[in-house]
Amino acid sequence: MIIGKNIGAIFREVNIVEYKSPDDYVSISDFYKVYGYACLYASFEKAPINSLTITFVESRYPRKILAHLKKIHGYKVEETAPGIYTVTGDILPIQIIDNRKLSVNENIWLKDLDNGLEVMELQRVLHEASKKPKNVRVDAYLDAITRANFNTLEEVINMSSAAKSLEEVLERTGMAARWEERAEERKSLAIAKNMINLGFPFDSVVSATMLDPEKVRGIMEESPP
Repeated sequence: MIIGKNIGAIFREVNIVEYKSPDDYVSISDFYKVYGYACLYASFEKAPINSLTITFVESRYPRKILAHLKKIHGYKVEETAPGIYTVTGDILPIQIIDNRKLSVNENIWLKDLDNGLEVMELQRVLHEASKKPKNVRVDAYLDAITRANFNTLEEVINMSSAAKSLEEVLERTGMAARWEERAEERKSLAIAKNMINLGFPFDSVVSATMLDPEKVRGIMEESPP
């Protein structure tokens, strides 16, 4: 089966993907580790080596690894689409992706797998996810996105006009319960601060708010004498 999407142009029967977080990159060691894994997979599963592909994803231009592959292996590298560097010269199809340069329209799910999303970007992801049927398993993806962008999620919740879609996504990821817990903690922190300002002793504040004692100590240290 041929996949028309730009990142899937090289895909075959088995596609191994190494995704690096926004503050990480594809090192030379990473390349050989994943390449070795592909060879082991082909051996153990008795799969033809040319039925596998390797994809690396990072959030920067992969200058070091591309230079290494060209100099040491004599591979050719071509940017076949914005941010997609196709490596040829090996029996395994290989591509290295600069996530920042991908097309938003074609690669919303991969491009937005980030911990620094703006409000509009997170809104777009949540809106697209809400349109997916229940049998499409995007829950783990959404959980990772919302956990990594909790502060942005707070802004989205406070300003979102698509309340129904947002509520559905929060329920699917379990984020609704965590959001309620965070709201309750905020109330407790506000109460604790007021009690400290009124001169209540440490033990009384902890008992009344049921907060972690370390958090109460932190509030006390920040409060004016």
